[in-house]
Formats: sequence, C-alpha cells, structure tokens
Amino acid sequence: MRAAILQMTSGIDPAANARTLTDAIDEATRGGAAMLFTPEMSGLIDRNRDRAAGAITAEDDDRVLASVRDAAARTGLWVHLGSLAVRRADGRLANCAFVIDGNGTIRARYDKLHLFDVNLPTGESWRESAAYAGGDAAVVVATPLGNLGLSICYDVRFPSLYQRLSDAGATLIAVPAAFTRPTGAAHWQVLLQARAIENAAFVIAAAQTGRHEDGRETYGHSLAIGPWGEILCDMGEQPGLALVDIDAEKVSEVRGRIPVTMHRRDIPPVRVVP
Repeated sequence: MRAAILQMTSGIDPAANARTLTDAIDEATRGGAAMLFTPEMSGLIDRNRDRAAGAITAEDDDRVLASVRDAAARTGLWVHLGSLAVRRADGRLANCAFVIDGNGTIRARYDKLHLFDVNLPTGESWRESAAYAGGDAAVVVATPLGNLGLSICYDVRFPSLYQRLSDAGATLIAVPAAFTRPTGAAHWQVLLQARAIENAAFVIAAAQTGRHEDGRETYGHSLAIGPWGEILCDMGEQPGLALVDIDAEKVSEVRGRIPVTMHRRDIPPVRVVP
C-alpha cells in the first residue's frame, strides 16, 4: 500500500492552510496513495496567542477539519490529520490528531500526551502547557495501511508510549511534528529510528518546515522509516508531497527475526546501591 506524506509551512491563515491540505489530498489520490499523513498544527501556526485565539474553535466549528473531511469523502482517501488546535468545552485547548476515513468520517482522535515546556540554549522558550491541556489516552486505530498508533511531536522522547502502542497491535506509528531547528538537527532522526527499531514498526513522521509567518522556524525532514530502522524517505527542507510504499509483511518479518515485542517484561523496582 502507498502512503503520502505532506511537508508544510503552515501559516496564520487557516483558510490558506486548508487549501494546501485539500490540494495535497487531490495530489496524493492521483499518486495512488491509500492514506495521507500531515504535520502537527496543520491548520494554524501562530505564536501570537491573542491573534490565534480568534482562529481556534471547537471541533464542530473547525473549518480546516471540515474541508479535509469533505476532500477525503470526495476522493475516498484516508487522512491522518497530524494535529489541529481545538478548543475544548472547558475553554482550554487541545493539540488533537484526527484519523479520517475515505467517507469523511472521523475514525479516531488523539490529544497530545506530553507537552513541550523548555528553555533552549538559543534563547527560545516554549510553554505549551500555558495554553494546552495534555491528553489522557493512547490510541491505536485500524487503517488501510495497518493498525496505526498515534502520537505527536514531543511524545517521541517517551518510548513507553510507543511500547504501549505496539503492545496494543500497532504496526505503523505516526509522529506528526513541528520540531525546532536546534532540536531537530540534534535528535529528530535518531529518535524516530529508535522508535521504529525498538517496536519493529513503520514510522511515518510528517513535519513542518521552514520559516513561518509568525517568525518561528521548523526543521522539516519528514521521514518514513521501516521496521528494521531503514530510512525509506527523507523530504529534506522543502515543502511538498512524497509517496512511499508500505509493505505490511515487513513487520512480521522483522518481529520474527528479533521478537522484541514478545520479550518485553514488566520492569521490577530499581535497587539503588550506594
């Protein structure tokens, strides 16, 4: 089966981002893809929270989500919408991923579990928890490409989540992201390869790239990685669409060679010896 990966430079106008997404759905369909993967915050990237507040709505009112659902239904393409900022009933925001089937139906949602609160040596400071609430569930959903485990960006640094996903049957893992340039250059590829290898699963990581309208810069290098850890696709730094073939039999083959998912044990308490 064929997957499509969209690498974006999302801006401050949700309508413009929606057009990029629907154009990508059409292009992926023409390319023979069964499913399209898009980055974290596909609908809006704007660190000006006062300006962004007017563009962030409840899920039912989100025009980007509605446009993607309509395009999925029109083309029959499944879409993993990497994430959107949506307003919850309690007024807080969620960084939420959506899996949409070829009828335009939302099959699964996932709210980002781990929130990015850091001070970088470059002077950049990020406080995702100042506006967003973390999720409370891990999610695996059946798709044409196999059982898909959902995660978002900073989650990639927490391997226990991915073990839970593969234990629950995931053979393919999505890691949509908007990695900063410094952390991307240092850690992006090696973390993704580790998640693929230790779970003997495919990893598809659609990423934001370049300089955004709000002034931030993201790393790009959207990746598709095989269950042996091999790089199947690296999109570099230019926005656009890539196509990659996913052979689901490879997961069984790799897990047969090194059955890591069968050999896992609950780790006993640590004995600290002074």
